[in-house]
This record gives sequence, C-alpha cells and structure tokens, in this order.
Amino acid sequence: MSDFKEISSELVKFRDARDWKQFHDTKNLAIAIGIEAAELNELFLWKTVEEAEAVDKDKIKEELADVFTFSFLLAEKHGFDVKEIVMEKIRKNDEKYPVSKSKGNATKYTEL
Repeated sequence: MSDFKEISSELVKFRDARDWKQFHDTKNLAIAIGIEAAELNELFLWKTVEEAEAVDKDKIKEELADVFTFSFLLAEKHGFDVKEIVMEKIRKNDEKYPVSKSKGNATKYTEL
C-alpha cells in the first residue's frame, strides 16, 4: 500500500469510527480546507519575513496536517489518487512554466 493510500485509509477509519462521514460532503470539506489554510496563514500574519521564518515549527506542522487531512478526505470522496493528481498538475505546470522562461521569475505563466 502506498503512503498516500495508507494515510487515506487511516483517515477514513478515524472518520468512520466517529460517524463523521455524514458531515463530509464536498462543500464542507472544501470549506474546511480553506479554514485550515487560513489558520496556517494566521501564524504568519503581520510578521516580517524574518519573524515568519521563526514561527514555531510544531504549530506549522499542526495546521499543515489539518490542511492535508481535509484534502485527503476530499480526494478520497471523489476517488482521486493523490499521487496521480499531483503528478498531473506538475506536468501541466511544467508546460505552463518552461524553465527557459520562468527560472528565477515569479511572473504568472500568462505574462511570461
């Protein structure tokens, strides 16, 4: 079993033991991802770059795990293979952002 499938399996077991699947519709999972991402962002709010780099790593891990958790559950709900969809996105971005035009450049692909 791949690491991603093992993570999804453990999350489903955790969820199902608590009868929470009833709350995990697409809308609510997507909203939960946004809320958890906002909590991750909050760790850095109003900080300088230096202060942001010094944020407690355990807090970052905790919030990042929450983002991953709901992301994995949303992928599982729709039968998406996490590795497959991420690899597909990397391929698409490789086409949109060729190294020759984008290396060291933060410009959006439509502006390259």
